[in-house]
Amino acid sequence: MAERDYYEVLGVARGASNDEIRKAYRRLARKYHPDLHPGDKAAEGKFKELSAAHDVLADADKRKLYDQYGADGLRAGFTPGAGGFRPGPGGPAYTQGGPGGNPFEGFDFSQFRGTGGAESMEDLIGRLFGGAESGRGRPGPRRGRGRVQAEREVEAEPGEDMETEIGLTFEQAARGAKTELTLRHASGKDETLSIDLPAGVHDGQRIRLRGQGRGSPYGGPRGDLYVVCHVAPHPYFRAEGRDLYLDLPISPTEAMLGAQVDVPTLGGRAAVTIPAGTSSGQKLRLRGRGLAGQGGQAAGDLYAVVKIVSPRGIDAQGQELLREFDRVKPFNPRQNIGW
Repeated sequence: MAERDYYEVLGVARGASNDEIRKAYRRLARKYHPDLHPGDKAAEGKFKELSAAHDVLADADKRKLYDQYGADGLRAGFTPGAGGFRPGPGGPAYTQGGPGGNPFEGFDFSQFRGTGGAESMEDLIGRLFGGAESGRGRPGPRRGRGRVQAEREVEAEPGEDMETEIGLTFEQAARGAKTELTLRHASGKDETLSIDLPAGVHDGQRIRLRGQGRGSPYGGPRGDLYVVCHVAPHPYFRAEGRDLYLDLPISPTEAMLGAQVDVPTLGGRAAVTIPAGTSSGQKLRLRGRGLAGQGGQAAGDLYAVVKIVSPRGIDAQGQELLREFDRVKPFNPRQNIGW
């Protein structure tokens, strides 16, 4: 059976980065690790295939040969400059291109064949130059080293990260809250966690809880848990970052003459001064009355946005007083806007 393309084995594109290759390998190795499938030969074979693909694609030199010549470029005795493999007089001959030639040019390796069949080129080179003991009891090169290292790397990997969602009232998010989460793990076991949410959480914020994710099947640390917060809207406060906004209705008289009115804040009511001549849409700031800061950040501010509200149903006497005021102090707000 022909060997599968290593990129296809890992499920990545040929131009994949080293980080993409590493992540793909770790994800699939977790899925097919023999410890999770005892006695499953198919999973064991898949894991070995993944390890072989990672061993090649994670190595810059091997990957370069593989990209250019395929699996043949990784076999011992392959020399691109000399046209690949070249047979010798009585068996395979090692060839090498480039200046200086090759000290093994034309050398017949058939004399090194064992009675059980032809040896691999790696075994032959190992017998010529020595090395670790091979699996057949004679000197040979150390093989499978990349796969073993890759397996050890997987075994040290932490468990998978988890993500869950939680709903909060506006007050809980603003002031902080202690709540409980029930998580269901892959094994089907439920786990209840008690968590303290900091003050000043905003809608959509992801909070990371280290070491509260899934356990590692390889003996590594647990993964992390990410809690996505959904904050319910407030009847009159609006949050923009750490700042809060509040619509403040005032009368035309308060806007023209100025006034002092009370407004709600997260910490209770507070007085705000309306300057004389205030226009609708003007923002009056109360410093530090917004959401609490996190990570050393300062608290936000509260902005009271002025909305001038005119009275309805003005009687005849009121209308006459307003007309008299307009005769005495005429004012046209559209006079200088260029219409």
